[in-house]
Amino acid sequence: MIKSFRHAGVERFFKTGSKAGILPAHAERLANRLQVLDFAKSPADMDMPGWTLHKLKGNLKGHWAVKVSGNWRLTFTFEKQDAIHVDYLDYH
Repeated sequence: MIKSFRHAGVERFFKTGSKAGILPAHAERLANRLQVLDFAKSPADMDMPGWTLHKLKGNLKGHWAVKVSGNWRLTFTFEKQDAIHVDYLDYH
């Protein structure tokens, strides 16, 4: 279950469907990834074809990322079986 967000726009999108604060072209992919993340129990549950699940390094060490589009990623970490610190960013 998603317990916390870092990105207010993604949180609002997840809870209400509002596209304010995200790129509207990413809405369908974000919705899909957020739905799977909400049911995920570990990062491995996010290892879907084409999502390019990978561990992050540097300032985001301990976090995971899946591809949304181009350089845009949905990043997160897990605390027990809950997703926390869910973010949406262009980090490349």
